[in-house]
Amino acid sequence: MKKVAEDDPRRIVHSFKVGLAITLVSLFYYFDHLYVGFGSSAMWAVLTVIVVIEFSVGATLGKGLNRGLATFLAGTLGFGAHHLANLPGRELQPILLGIFVFILAATVSFIRFFPRMKVRYDYGLLIFMLTFCLISVSGYRDEEVLEMAHKRVSTILIGGFTAIFVCIFICPVWAGEDLHNLAANNLEKLASFLEGFGDEYFRKSSEPESNKASLQAYKSILNSKQSEESLVNFARWEPPHGPFRFRHPWKQYLKIGSLTRQCAYRIEALNGCLNSDVQASPETCRNFREAFIKASSETGKAVKGLASAMRTMTLPTGDCPQTAKSKNAADNLKSLLRTGLCEGIDIVEILEVATVASLLLDILACTEKISESIHELASLAHFKRLEPDEKDGNPDLDKQKQVWQSSNSIASNHHHHIITIE
Repeated sequence: MKKVAEDDPRRIVHSFKVGLAITLVSLFYYFDHLYVGFGSSAMWAVLTVIVVIEFSVGATLGKGLNRGLATFLAGTLGFGAHHLANLPGRELQPILLGIFVFILAATVSFIRFFPRMKVRYDYGLLIFMLTFCLISVSGYRDEEVLEMAHKRVSTILIGGFTAIFVCIFICPVWAGEDLHNLAANNLEKLASFLEGFGDEYFRKSSEPESNKASLQAYKSILNSKQSEESLVNFARWEPPHGPFRFRHPWKQYLKIGSLTRQCAYRIEALNGCLNSDVQASPETCRNFREAFIKASSETGKAVKGLASAMRTMTLPTGDCPQTAKSKNAADNLKSLLRTGLCEGIDIVEILEVATVASLLLDILACTEKISESIHELASLAHFKRLEPDEKDGNPDLDKQKQVWQSSNSIASNHHHHIITIE
């Protein structure tokens, strides 16, 4: 229990919020004058809170609005179906009700197969079908179908609004904010691996174990697709809050997440080189050590700059000069692969070195795509642009800009390098 609470303290607050919401709607049972107005239908308010309230505001709003709108429409149609079935007489009433239930249930079930409807409105469609069937079928034996539908709809709406009110106005948890932080955290995990890869790859077996375990944080990115899609769906239900304006481009986060996972898969292959049974000889390591370490670390710094820009929702403006350090890292790596430096080296060692170099250059190209997608997000979401006076005198920002260009400089030449093994 302590670990669950420490991992995310908001879970404790959410538990108290759920208890508070259920207690509030249970007052319809505790006070006689409230119970007289709704009767046993008051239990629907309690059930609604239990099934609607979720951890984030977006998830609660999505479920609450789906349930409220579906219940209202289903209640109206259920009463209308009951009224139409009564017109021909009592004998034909069950036949007509059965036809109405069949048509609606079959139609709604088919609509649930539509991908867009299933993502956003599947819960509402399910509640719509359930409520319509309950009202239309039970109305055959209960003549007070209008009163029953009114009470049921009213209590469900009360429960839904109670859950939404508690979720929004008491320590709200915004899915959009979680999605934004998730994108920045994933980029930082990539940067952490790239910055430490070079030293770890060339670490001698006699040296003590370094931070190899900390380099494995990127693995969580490989399975982040479902979480990102859920957060995007929840965030689209949320009202404007904080720096996230109306019609914020939430779908752009899916593009950034997809590119981040592509980079993580390449890093997974690069990580396999750390545990490879085939290791280059010390002589070969000396030839490529500086180029590999510089290319990997500069890329890691570039990705860390992107993560910082994402987290703060600010992007530097203007063109920045390419640094000689990043140019030398790219040119040196490519020149080592083109020259005859590999002569006299075992073919297996050459393949190992060529594999690492190719993966590094591929990661650099992927970093450039991530940078472009973040710039696109900044344009669509109107990220804050730092003024010239804010940029001056800020060495960290200048360094971030240089590192950013470092990645683009190296990655731009990725498709032009050729590895020839004779």
